[in-house]
Amino acid sequence: MSELLVGMPAPGFCLPDADEEAVCLAGLRGAYAVVYFYPRDNTSGCTLEARSFSDAMEAFSRRNTPVFGISPDSTKSHKRFAEKQNLSVRLLSDPDHQVIEAYGAWVPKKLYGKEYMGVERSTFIVGPKGKIAAVWRKVKVKGHVDEVLAKLESLTAGA
Repeated sequence: MSELLVGMPAPGFCLPDADEEAVCLAGLRGAYAVVYFYPRDNTSGCTLEARSFSDAMEAFSRRNTPVFGISPDSTKSHKRFAEKQNLSVRLLSDPDHQVIEAYGAWVPKKLYGKEYMGVERSTFIVGPKGKIAAVWRKVKVKGHVDEVLAKLESLTAGA
């Protein structure tokens, strides 16, 4: 699988959210969308990232830009996570990690000397025509949402 770069078509998907409603990328054409991949619900970094995106939802909404967090967790796990953390970002479930793989975020990782496959924290802005408009890999959570908003602002400035 080749790496997704700016200008390439974004891999399409239809995934269930925490309420088991399907969210399809094709249905978002005509607007920008933020799609971020994270390892697991209820872990410190993932909670901080989801809360940061949720705290900024008003700014994303003003730009008519939905934000979706995708992890291998179940819809039930997402629902509990969203309720516990009072999240407004929509969490999508990809238990077979097909979409995570399509975006190149399913990677070999190491922990305590053991190698395993897992989610690399990654964020993508998908443009109105379904093409990748921005890519962040190996995301560090602190300050990341501000970077995404700044990039979105530069992309939509002329719109």
